[in-house]
Amino acid sequence: MDHVDRSILNEIQSHFPIISRPYREVARRLELSEEEVIQRVRRLKEIGVIRRIGGNFHSNRLNFTSTLCAAKVPEERLDQFVEVVNRYPGVTHNYLRDNPYNVWFTFIAPDMDAIKKALDEISKETGITDILNLPALKMFKIKVDFEL
Repeated sequence: MDHVDRSILNEIQSHFPIISRPYREVARRLELSEEEVIQRVRRLKEIGVIRRIGGNFHSNRLNFTSTLCAAKVPEERLDQFVEVVNRYPGVTHNYLRDNPYNVWFTFIAPDMDAIKKALDEISKETGITDILNLPALKMFKIKVDFEL
């Protein structure tokens, strides 16, 4: 990555314009051509620097409920368990950790009953019964920008 790539990443991570031609606006701000911005963003996505471009929403303000889940999964069953968990569209993150509870994931759904139902389904399908549901008691949202 060069300084132009870094400038583009700094600009789009929190200041991505919501207009019909966002890359043209980013290009204007950085004194580049729209095509150069598009090509560089495409390349950064292809090489894995950019995972995705999309909105971040406060699920509770949209009347959704979220929770953090943790499961004890034997190593030989990890792939199957993670495959089942990842089928649920409300799973936003899924992590493997060096801990007895080795699989951690966040889950968002319309309400806690939907989350409990999904966790029961996951447990039945995978045979993993030690799954914790850890809803937040208080939300501490922080904004993270990576100055490149």
